[in-house]
Amino acid sequence: MSEKMGILGRKLGMTRIFANDGSAVAVTVIQAGPCPVTQVKTAEKDGYHALQMAFDEVKEKHVTKPMRGHFVKAGVGNYRTVRELRLDGPAAVEVGQNLTVDMFSAGDTIKVTGTSIGKGYQGVMRRWNFRGINDGHGNEKVHRSGGSIGNNTFPGHVFKGKGMAGQWGAERVTQLGLKVVEVRPEDNVILVRGSVPGPKNGLVLVRKQ
Repeated sequence: MSEKMGILGRKLGMTRIFANDGSAVAVTVIQAGPCPVTQVKTAEKDGYHALQMAFDEVKEKHVTKPMRGHFVKAGVGNYRTVRELRLDGPAAVEVGQNLTVDMFSAGDTIKVTGTSIGKGYQGVMRRWNFRGINDGHGNEKVHRSGGSIGNNTFPGHVFKGKGMAGQWGAERVTQLGLKVVEVRPEDNVILVRGSVPGPKNGLVLVRKQ
């Protein structure tokens, strides 16, 4: 199976386990798969290599008619989520085949992609670590403000990317260099050292790095 393969899962939360030397290890519990392959794309037909996988089986009434037909064609059940994973070469799997946590083993280095926890509208001090404005005489109710954002007559506009107050979080994030501590195929569970992006029950994509 290709090293670029991955699997969809759900972040169940964090806990700790004890290593052989008795030390406590903080881990994230990810329930991953089984993910049936619903479509395989090739460079000859589609212009690139990819596979499409589904996750989180649901009742038929929760699936649109076009997707229902797509699942019937693939010979699988009805699923809530469908994602495409690009590959460097032809897929080593076939339509209808299940992807499981067996593709990973303890010690593997992986990357996990998810949607970070949304923190709402935040000011510049929390969002960009601005130090704030001094507390001297004459400064009233401006201590946490962003200060001036303007400039001289030339170029006469605010540069793109300027750190300002705004919505923080709720964006696609990929965490690299994570280590698999344990794989439990009987429960479709992967234990990953440390934290991964997203809230509890958030959808994640786990790939080998």
